[in-house]
Amino acid sequence: MTATGVAQPAAVRDAGGRFADDVRAVRVVWKRELIRFSRNRTRIVTALVQPVLYLFVLGTGLSAIVRSGGHFNFRTFMFPGVVGMTVLFTAMFSAISIVWDREFGFLREMLVAPVRRWALVIGKCLGGASVATIQAAIMLALAGAVGIPYAPVMIVSLLGEMILIALLLTAFGVLIASRMQRIESFQVVMQFVVLPMFFLSGAIFPLSRLPSWLGALTKFDPLTYAVDPMRRTVFEHLNVPPAIVRAFDPGVSWNGWHLPILFELGLVAVAALALLAGAVAQFSKTE
Repeated sequence: MTATGVAQPAAVRDAGGRFADDVRAVRVVWKRELIRFSRNRTRIVTALVQPVLYLFVLGTGLSAIVRSGGHFNFRTFMFPGVVGMTVLFTAMFSAISIVWDREFGFLREMLVAPVRRWALVIGKCLGGASVATIQAAIMLALAGAVGIPYAPVMIVSLLGEMILIALLLTAFGVLIASRMQRIESFQVVMQFVVLPMFFLSGAIFPLSRLPSWLGALTKFDPLTYAVDPMRRTVFEHLNVPPAIVRAFDPGVSWNGWHLPILFELGLVAVAALALLAGAVAQFSKTE
């Protein structure tokens, strides 16, 4: 209102274009994933069924035929792999919602928002990684049931490793889902890619004494370098004979070089950034 009593129009700013708008978009998409997860309690419960079956049914069955040379529980060996499996399938399930949003038109509404598309991708990856980490943390609560102590240092280390793994797998899922038009197609790709990744990672069998061809395949699996650090973190807090460690926690080697944990996690981080860049590039293409 001016001195003459004439109202002046409010200042108008073009929407979008600022970095703050992109950051807000990241937060909104991330929060949306968490809200969807928290409101779907059935999903939370059913996502735990498969890991629990692997751990307590398959693990118990294998314990009867695997000779550990002592009182070592084979389910203790399987636990880090099962936690990795929880992250893997939860992250992929989060990525499939992109295909769902595309079929029902919600994705198009997101893509026409006045923000850069990298913000949408990062928000989606952070949201999916958060959900996968929460789901795996619930599974982590069962550590005591398989003889793993609740050591604070171990728990914190595992949580950090799970976050990094979740980012890798969510970025991988988003990259695949970004060009899928139907949910059925994504499910076929999941069966073709995800299951081999899981079985070749050493999640349910030791990487020692494998045939040469199978050992070579495990080294090309990015999930191998995610499961191995978690298993080594667990074994550092177990009181088991050195022979058990050599048999069930041999680590990953390249031509005789035993890869350090930090190097493996570095590989996971580099792969996650590469997949994230690929997902951003796919989303940046014209629909």
